[in-house]
Amino acid sequence: MKKLLRFLFSIYGHLWFVILLLLLLPGFFIGSLFGRIKGGNLIYRICNWWSDAWLFLIGIRVPVIHEAEKSEHRPCIFVANHISYLDIPMIVKVIREPVRVLGKQEMAKIPVFGFVYRNAVVMVDRKDTSQRAKSVNILKRVLGRNVSIFIFPEGTFNESGAPLKSFYDGAFRIALETRTPIQPVIFPDTVKRLNHKSVFSLNPGICRAVYLPMVNTDEYADSDVRVLKAKVFSMMESALVRYGLNEQNIDRNNYR
Repeated sequence: MKKLLRFLFSIYGHLWFVILLLLLLPGFFIGSLFGRIKGGNLIYRICNWWSDAWLFLIGIRVPVIHEAEKSEHRPCIFVANHISYLDIPMIVKVIREPVRVLGKQEMAKIPVFGFVYRNAVVMVDRKDTSQRAKSVNILKRVLGRNVSIFIFPEGTFNESGAPLKSFYDGAFRIALETRTPIQPVIFPDTVKRLNHKSVFSLNPGICRAVYLPMVNTDEYADSDVRVLKAKVFSMMESALVRYGLNEQNIDRNNYR
């Protein structure tokens, strides 16, 4: 019975996902006419409204916890763990300022959503070296326009059974090359609300976002990519365990 109810609730949630996108599509189209920066900021703002409405309709509450005093240092590089399709709506729910997300190119193929995606994110094909380099240059230019960026350092879903899988260097290399601070964020509950193994596992409840202390790059040399990466990894891993995302939660697919 629980599986059936969860399946039906997932259908309900996915329908509202699409309906809200369609209702806001004219706004996304208008935003696309204003260029990458001004237009992108407008599209991101509309995405904020969309996430507010969708998460409310599906009964997901998002408490935002700050473990340190809010930093006013902008732009910055946001990084977070990636373990659920719900991570994307969480980004636009909790980051209420202009930001550009580095996202997988294949997501742009999804009907309707793909149009919004192409205009709201910096797309990357990790298999193409030249395309990766182009994406990195775009991200640096975005930072140069005083707009923050968002990168999932794990690259893709964490299906390792551990709180985090290994990080790519990209976010940390950009941080050091541009002297931009890193703002780690964790989503300890998204896998409980929507497991990466099935899009029909959606269920209502609390979905926390936790801002960890910002990591400044001033004390690191340009060559300290591994050191900086290890520092942020350690912070995020220990925080995920503290807030209840551990191997037992992941492996048993607890939806609490």
